[in-house]
Formats: sequence, C-alpha cells, structure tokens
Amino acid sequence: MSLMADEDLATLGSAAEPLTPAAPPADAGAARSAAAPERVPDRGPAARWLSGIVIAGLVLAALNLRPAITSLGALLKEVRDGLGMSGTVAGLLTSVPALCFAVFGFAAPRLARRWGSGAIVCAGMVAIAVGVVVRPYAGGTPGFLAGSALALAGIAVSNVLLPVVIKTWFPDRVGPMTGLYSMALALGTSLAAALTVPMTAALGGSWRTGLAVWALLAVLAVVPWLVVLRRRPAATAPAPAGATSGSGETPIRITSSPTAWALAVFFGLQATAAYITMGWMPQIFRDAGVSAGTAGVLLATTMAVGVPLSFVLPRLAARMRHQGPLVVVLGSCGLAGYTGLWLAPAAGSWVWALLMGVSNCAFPLALTMIGMRSTSPAGVVKLSAFAQSVGYLISIPGPLLVGTLYQHSGGWGLPIALMVGLMVPQIVVGVLAGRNRRIEDER
Repeated sequence: MSLMADEDLATLGSAAEPLTPAAPPADAGAARSAAAPERVPDRGPAARWLSGIVIAGLVLAALNLRPAITSLGALLKEVRDGLGMSGTVAGLLTSVPALCFAVFGFAAPRLARRWGSGAIVCAGMVAIAVGVVVRPYAGGTPGFLAGSALALAGIAVSNVLLPVVIKTWFPDRVGPMTGLYSMALALGTSLAAALTVPMTAALGGSWRTGLAVWALLAVLAVVPWLVVLRRRPAATAPAPAGATSGSGETPIRITSSPTAWALAVFFGLQATAAYITMGWMPQIFRDAGVSAGTAGVLLATTMAVGVPLSFVLPRLAARMRHQGPLVVVLGSCGLAGYTGLWLAPAAGSWVWALLMGVSNCAFPLALTMIGMRSTSPAGVVKLSAFAQSVGYLISIPGPLLVGTLYQHSGGWGLPIALMVGLMVPQIVVGVLAGRNRRIEDER
C-alpha cells in the first residue's frame, strides 16, 4: 500500500509531491506503513529549503480560507444598504459558502488528479484574489454573488487539498502541521472579523474598499505555490483515472454506515451554526446597540477562541474512547451563548462571544472523529469526503432561514429559537458519531 492509499489521494499528481518522496514500503510492511508512513528522507539543503516554502504556502493559504466570509459578516449591513439587498437575499449570501464547499469539494479530487494538488491550490488562491477584488465593484447583487462564488470556489478546493499536501510533504509530522494549518485558518478568520471595520474607516469609509483589500493576502499566498510548482519533480505523473489502491480490501459502502451518516449530520449542523455565527452575529449585536467596530471585534473574539482550542481539542479527543462528552460540553456552550444573545445581547456580549467561540470548535472535533472512525487511510478519505460534502449540503438552508425569519418577524427571537432548536440534534448525532466504532465494522 502506498503512502496515499486511496485513488483520490494516490493520483493527485506531481505538483503535490516533495522533491524526495518516501520510498514505497515492502509488501510485508504495508499494513504498518498505512498507520505510520515512512519519513520523507532528507537529501540536502534544497529539500529542506523547499519544505520551508511549502510550510509558508500552507500557512498563507490557510490564512485565506475564511476572510472572504468573515469580512463580509462585519460589513453586511453596509453591503445590504449599498446593494439594496433584502434580508432573504442576505441570508442566501450567507448560505453560498456551504453550497460552494459542497459542489467544488466534490470536484477537487478530480481536478487534482488532472493537474496536481499544488497547482489547484495555487489556482484556488488566484480565484480567491480575483473574486474578492471583483465582487464589490461588479455592480448589483448578481455580480456580488458571482464574485463571492468565485472566491468561495477557490476556498473550497484549497480546503479539501491542503490536508493532502500535508500528508504528502510531511508524513511524519501530520499532527503538528495539521495543528499549524488549523491555527492559521482560525487566525485568518479572527483577523478579518477584527480588522475589516477599522481598515474600512482608515481607507476612506467605503465598504467596497474594505472588502476588496483582503485580496492582497490571497495574492501574497500565490507566491510560494508558484515556487513549489516551478521546483516540482517532472518524473511523477498522474495515474490513470482507473487506478486503484491495490490493497485488496472489500470496498466500503459508505452510505450504508450509520456512523458515517451520524458524522455527516453532525458536520452539517455544526457548519450551520458556524455560518450563522459568521454571517449574522455582528448584525445581532449591532441591532442591540453595539457599535459596528465592537461587533466586529466580538466576532473576532469568537473566531480567536478557536486558535488554541483547534490545536488542543483534537489531541484530547484522540485520547478518549468516546468523544460524546466533548460534544455535550461544546453543545452546552452553544445553548448558553444563544440564550444570552436572546435575553441580553449587549449586556453580556463578551461572554456570549466566548461561549459561541467554544461551541464553534465542534469543527476540529468533527475532523478528528472522522479520522478515528475508520481503520484504513482509504476509509478515512471516503468518510471525510462523504461527511463533509453531505454536511455542507445540510448546512445550506440554515443561514437562509435565519435571514428570512429576521426579515418577516422584525427581530431576533425566532432566528435565535431556530439556532437553539438546531443545537439539540447536533448534540444527539454528535454523541452517536463519537461512539468507539469503525465504519468497516458496519459493512
């Protein structure tokens, strides 16, 4: 079994390969290699230098995976006023990320097999830059939605393929590199939420400039990936579309697994809560009398909580046989935060922001459980693709419903009741997904 056992991973192409890839293990040690891949040999300063460029590319790419979303949340009121956007359309706008993640997430492995994962990540950064800079000036709501969709397509494919690059370049440091990647993602999220409003004011007060300026970060992220593509080895070619892992294992029917469905629903409900938070929490605070700048900082606080927790929580979850207790703790924080937003949004704003930040850490917990619910790399890849794609599809209606309820009720009572109602099944399916079992046992 090769380092990247599944078809979608084994055929990603040369752009994802290090200069000194690990040699394939012998057949007798294949099972052991699947659990603990061999170390990529270090053959000189050139390989170490290029690995440093890859690390820089990973960090910069991760920093770009959320600013297009959270910067919009901080200026949503100005965008709505400037474009004459209704509450329902604004809700649709907050649902677009989940739709793009589902659609383009399905396409990412095929694109990577054709051109290589490094090339697609580079193209993803270009798409983010173009989409972010074009959407404020495209003219009208349709143009804004189209520009947003382009940026989100770049985010979606990068979101899927960056973990593949980590496994390829750093097979002996997957944990630390994934932690670095997760923390950079959370940092980019919080920075965009905190800095968008003050940067907009400093740049003349136009919401268009305040949104477009984040394209500079994406342009910066393109540079290291161009270096990686120029230095990639020419000997490694994509495998044929029909290539298989050769493991001889019975194919896993992922749709027949109760655990896979529990993980997919859990992933979808936590994504629903996250996108409602990123898209609507600043508006909730602003409607309660909190200033725009403070509302942005509150959202940044919510996102910043995930920086340390996204590194600590997966390690804690991996040591537990059943992750259900963690699901209950995070869900309880969400219920308390939503209740606070309903009863006293301005008075206890900082407490609610912190509680929502803890609750949103269900995302790294979901990723950790995906990795623990299969015994093989191929199973993990299939489970991850299924849980995330189905999950993002499940999350699409939530932000749209919040916008519709807000517009027709004229307040936040019904939308917050919806948030509370969705948190209850999230806890239930999360406990089911956290049970100590593997999808291979459910064939």
